[in-house]
Amino acid sequence: MSETGLIEHPDDCARCWWPGHDPFYMAYHDTEWGVPERDGRALYEKLILDGFQAGLSWITILRRREGFREAFAGFEPERIARFTDADVERLMSDARIIRNRAKIEATIRGARAWLAIEERGPGFSRFLWDFVDGQPIQGTARTRAEIVPETPLSRQVSKALKAQGFGFCGPTIVYAFMQATGLVNDHLVGCHRHAACAAYGGRA
Repeated sequence: MSETGLIEHPDDCARCWWPGHDPFYMAYHDTEWGVPERDGRALYEKLILDGFQAGLSWITILRRREGFREAFAGFEPERIARFTDADVERLMSDARIIRNRAKIEATIRGARAWLAIEERGPGFSRFLWDFVDGQPIQGTARTRAEIVPETPLSRQVSKALKAQGFGFCGPTIVYAFMQATGLVNDHLVGCHRHAACAAYGGRA
């Protein structure tokens, strides 16, 4: 890895430092991270998974994502909102996920908050994308040291989400979520995905 935080690979492709040389993690970096996500349900899923990441590494959650999807009814908020205490106990016994009661209960509350936002209109996706005026913020960081853990905007979004009833959405978690879902393009400028993700920009 260079001092900038870029990793040069045998395929002559420079990538951000964080996937290392893990093929699974590299594939996520190359195909998903930083691509603008405008589907409201998918945004809910990613926000919840980022909340489960708190205190853990993202690769830990990523490797369990399919298990999470199966355990949480495909991350369909309409179904999760109807979860009962029995479902919480079921999930607490499910080894495919991170068995944290507070996070599980926050997922259910988040589903209900998501539904409330959808019912009021114009929906969860618009609720989030309005914070960036509908267009991804294009990062300009060239080195790992320039990437920050949170921003004034992530603090603003965090506050708004908490006000709606979401949990485990502090400013650092929210910034990681914004990076992953393309509200912010934080691939390092020298990474081969920076320009590719920038090309996805624009309003829905």
